[in-house]
Amino acid sequence: MSQSKPSETLESIPKSVVERLSLYLREIQILVREGQKTISSHKLGKRLGLSDAQVRKDLAYFGQFGYPGIGYRCDQLVAEIRKILGTDQIWSVALVGCGNLGQALLGYQGFQTQGFSIELAFDANPQTVGRRFRQISVRPMEAFEADIRRSKILLAILAVPAEAAQAVADRMVSAGVSGILNFAPVTLTLPNVVGVVSVDLATKLEQLAFTVVNELRKE
Repeated sequence: MSQSKPSETLESIPKSVVERLSLYLREIQILVREGQKTISSHKLGKRLGLSDAQVRKDLAYFGQFGYPGIGYRCDQLVAEIRKILGTDQIWSVALVGCGNLGQALLGYQGFQTQGFSIELAFDANPQTVGRRFRQISVRPMEAFEADIRRSKILLAILAVPAEAAQAVADRMVSAGVSGILNFAPVTLTLPNVVGVVSVDLATKLEQLAFTVVNELRKE
């Protein structure tokens, strides 16, 4: 029987579990689009290279969502995971840095489908300020704090050069931002109450290269 329970404290839930929740959500959303009604923990785990025990253990942090003899109802599990992740609502997001990467992020349609809407964009380059991307007009950094506070935005994306990242992140926190998705290749030093997720694309490619090289060495 599907039954949610009060979530554990954030500190007690391993980061890896939250990361896998997102994987479960994406995979089950695909199943829903394909018209599949239910799935077992075994089949869900197999699709993701995980054991059925791992799937059940991860979901058990948040409640009991399965049905005996049926498994998980796909549409219901999507709703439950979105509620757990906080994406059962639309989050307004601010983007700082509208260079090539920032422009690509502004054009990415996947944010909206997962509950995130980039509402504000900022850049320090006078040649970029005033340009429009996906109906969003780039604002000057001078307006950053006032715009963030007025819009009550809690989430922000940082897509600036490494040398500017810490200063911009400090301004984000000062303006009331509680969560930062950091694409700058630098480690940010911020208060513990601010959530930071860093995405270093070069590091990911290094890890991929390591995997490929080691597979080639086995041949």
